[in-house]
Amino acid sequence: MKALIVYDSVYGNTEKIARAIAGALTPSGEVKVLCPSEVNPSELESVDLLVVGSPTQGGRATPAIQEFLSKIPSNALKNVSVASFDTRFSTRLVGIFGYAAGKIADSLEKRAVLSFCLLKPSSSKAERDR
Repeated sequence: MKALIVYDSVYGNTEKIARAIAGALTPSGEVKVLCPSEVNPSELESVDLLVVGSPTQGGRATPAIQEFLSKIPSNALKNVSVASFDTRFSTRLVGIFGYAAGKIADSLEKRAVLSFCLLKPSSSKAERDR
């Protein structure tokens, strides 16, 4: 399996998660971890899995991730499995504005995705510890 993880990070937390995902996927094949500005759109044609992650800012992904997603051509992900993740502060405002992962997922889904995985984190420590 060939995987590409594209992330943007403000304080380093999203990068840590991207690299942890890469570490978990490495035994299954080749994994690249890149910032959006480092991605060549032609690379998307040769991957089996695309993972996109961003911090949540104002209920959405960072501008760099939004720009990356907007540049993915229609049907470019036709035979690519995808996943999205985000990092965020625990606050009531996130509940009002939403999370980046869901909006990333919507954007990827519009590009003819083969299969999709969205992991929704728990909102409370008690739920995360279950």
